Amino acid sequence: MASEPHSQVLVEETSNVRILTLNRPKKLNALSLNMINRLLQLFLAYEEDPSVKLIILKGQGRAFCAGADVSAVVRDIRLGKWRRSADFSSLQYTLNYVMATYSKNQVSILNGIVMGGGAGACVHGRFRIATENTVFAMPETALGLFPDVGASYFLSRLPGFFGEYLGLTGARLDGTEMLSCGLATHFVPSTMLSALEADLCRIGSSDPVTYASTILDAYTQHPHPKHRSACHRLDVIDKCFSRRTVEEIISALEREATHKQDDWISATIGALKKASPAGLKISLRSVCFEDASQACNDGKDKLTLIVLYKFQIREGRLQGVGQCLIRENRMVSHVMKGDISKDFVEGCRAILIDKDRNPKWEPRRLEDMKDSMVEQYFKRMEEEDGWEDLKLPSRKHLPASAIAKL
Repeated sequence: MASEPHSQVLVEETSNVRILTLNRPKKLNALSLNMINRLLQLFLAYEEDPSVKLIILKGQGRAFCAGADVSAVVRDIRLGKWRRSADFSSLQYTLNYVMATYSKNQVSILNGIVMGGGAGACVHGRFRIATENTVFAMPETALGLFPDVGASYFLSRLPGFFGEYLGLTGARLDGTEMLSCGLATHFVPSTMLSALEADLCRIGSSDPVTYASTILDAYTQHPHPKHRSACHRLDVIDKCFSRRTVEEIISALEREATHKQDDWISATIGALKKASPAGLKISLRSVCFEDASQACNDGKDKLTLIVLYKFQIREGRLQGVGQCLIRENRMVSHVMKGDISKDFVEGCRAILIDKDRNPKWEPRRLEDMKDSMVEQYFKRMEEEDGWEDLKLPSRKHLPASAIAKL
């Protein structure tokens, strides 16, 4: 019988391809510590194996991966073992970094739910295949957390301020919307996935990047987002989510709502007002928003604002993803310790455990989550806790293709 970490990540080998299947379908393939360890071990081993040219990552059942196994994380926090929970996140971020800087091709087949940590397991890879069954979201603010797993890197590189919209509201995207905004690289109907996988497994050793890209392009379709899609509302999203604070974002949306009756705007306001004030504020701060906002205050036009914003967060692409993960590791350690707010435990209780969907946030109001409290999340933990900044593995001699995939 296969051991637990091996049974939770199934491995299929062909001559030049390794197919990894996340195999916890009853848990929507939520990542356990064993799974993260196993994936990291396999990715590092395959990178050193010259016969491996391509890795296919997919999920068993109706999910690619619905995120990390937060029930285990919360259990450790409640037992006073917050360091164990923080170490879980550190290992997950290390896997994200290896994927983001990987020298070989990763094809992620997203035929189902992709949320939270599941996004971190695919978005950092080169090829991301959406289908008509794909449902993507970063729902962390509803749980008293913030979009992590490198989300401050990949959400901030989406068109305009679409990343802020996704990260703050937890809005869901379908496969066509993922393709439209760049989170997915291809869209392939689910009925064609078996044939696609078979063709990818015929990859040779001469030029694996070109071969994989050619095969994927032959299968991909280009459907348009539905009429009511948020992808058609980028003007309103840029206008409102470019604001400096969460309070100003909500006020801007409310002003839009006074001009016309719009269910989408009402739902967006509702999602923000239900989310954790602490989670919202640290999420917005996490994407380095202040410099762009100051430009807005200084009278820059919208185009200049977006260009400045994008330039600021893209400075040093390879270094950027590492810096984002190190910063997120500081933030998540404070979240797990609960020294500033205990919203994460409360959010998981209300949404995932008791399921009363009535979290009691503390602070309760946005205005009570002071800037000084927000800033604490970005500081190093006290050394007496035995805590250290995330130490990412050395990644030497990487080809240019491994530097950035968004």
